Amino acid sequence: MPRLKIDVDYLAGQLKALLAIDSPTGYTDTIVRYVTEELERLGLEPVLTRRGAIRAIWRGARRRGARAIVTHVDTLGAQVKRVKENGRLELVPIGHWSARFAEGARVTIYTEKGSFRGSILPLKASGHAFNEGVDEQPVGWDHVELRPDALAFSRSETIALGIDVGDYVAFDPQPEFLDNGFIVSRHLDDKAGVASALAALQALRREEAETPVDTHWLFTISEEVGVGAAAIVTPEIASMVTIDNGTTAPGQNSSEFGVTIAMADQSGPFDYHTTRKLVDLCREEDIRFQKDIFRHYRSDSASALEAGHDIRTALIAFGVDASHGYERIHMHALRSVAELVTAYVTSPLEIERDVEEISAIEGFTEQPTQAAKQPTRPRSLPEPP
Repeated sequence: MPRLKIDVDYLAGQLKALLAIDSPTGYTDTIVRYVTEELERLGLEPVLTRRGAIRAIWRGARRRGARAIVTHVDTLGAQVKRVKENGRLELVPIGHWSARFAEGARVTIYTEKGSFRGSILPLKASGHAFNEGVDEQPVGWDHVELRPDALAFSRSETIALGIDVGDYVAFDPQPEFLDNGFIVSRHLDDKAGVASALAALQALRREEAETPVDTHWLFTISEEVGVGAAAIVTPEIASMVTIDNGTTAPGQNSSEFGVTIAMADQSGPFDYHTTRKLVDLCREEDIRFQKDIFRHYRSDSASALEAGHDIRTALIAFGVDASHGYERIHMHALRSVAELVTAYVTSPLEIERDVEEISAIEGFTEQPTQAAKQPTRPRSLPEPP
């Protein structure tokens, strides 16, 4: 079956709904409930791990040798490290991101007694008070503080409100969906990936698509802190494709348009055969794509392999400008990712040997070793007389 048509209005609607739910790593119960309910609405029967990672299986012609599509619902955020004498809060980040992108953000503090609103400010926040000192102060989490919007001007007053060490801080996404297809927001990593996965599932359901093997749709809750898919992969799964962001920046080959297929990240190369299959599908189905390598990046694929799962892994990405900051993507990339997912899960299973976890050499894969054909002379030279 060729790639399926994606309902971009559904995709955009899901992304808006996901962005409206705060979900820093460790505080993901609400978004887990939302995604679970949407999967049930699409006709699947999701199950949850103890902590809330989600698995929903699209039944195919065979159980073993299954494929998986994985995204993560958790985002960057922060926690309260210390209540300061002035009543404001010192923070530590959740996930790896610069305090440069936290300055000026509006946030919600989640405490045992309820939530509070506030702002992230540099320690020297007023030019009228500090003059050039505002621009001269360093960048870092030690140089910002959270100002709660509450009657709390001392440590004792803040603690009396119920705000304390370890409370979660969620950053407002501030999304904008522009008519030209651009989407600007925090936390597009990886809520845009979740929305793309749901849109692919919706297309499969609409077309009543058949798949050669089961497809496990996985939604993890701790990718931003490196745990991700460590405890959600089951023995039936032979290959797993991660959907996450690709970094569009100088020195990178990612794009905000089409699918970016990652050849490697900081944990090493992705599986040769799965990646090659994705590239071939893009060519066959006329899906715009480009390849890239990420040197300062890892995904759910890495956590699954590090946990000891012997599976083939690949990563497909939507290009993000200013990743882990105030991010920008384009709907063209999200649609392309969803289209590739539909083409992949309905495509034939080429490596029959992968049905077994352990087997003999018969049927084992081969990588090309022959020399490539080359022109006998440089193309710029004229034909001989």
